[in-house]
Amino acid sequence: MAAASFRWILQLHKDVPRAARFYSEGLDFTVNICTLRWAELQSGPLKLALMQSPSDHVTQKGYSSLLSFTVTDINSTVTKLMALGAELDGPIKYEIHGKVAAMRCVDGHVLGLYEPA
Repeated sequence: MAAASFRWILQLHKDVPRAARFYSEGLDFTVNICTLRWAELQSGPLKLALMQSPSDHVTQKGYSSLLSFTVTDINSTVTKLMALGAELDGPIKYEIHGKVAAMRCVDGHVLGLYEPA
């Protein structure tokens, strides 16, 4: 019997095309498919599925999901994401191992960014 294999991570969004644009333009994800209710995006082997929320309760002040990304230039990535509607969730931190930042994005999802030293 074959072992299970990872398929994708799913996030709920009010506006799927806007969320797909956010990940595509902000983090260079490839959009494999995008409709008003469903999108599949890819970055290397990682697949991110976006689905329209069945209710208006998708946004919240807590941390709904946290996706962490290694980036080559944290400052330019933060600037791109802010232009697409994200907000820094605290300052960029300059640790001995590199720079880290948390960003609150569309529909309350949080992205962690890491630029190695």
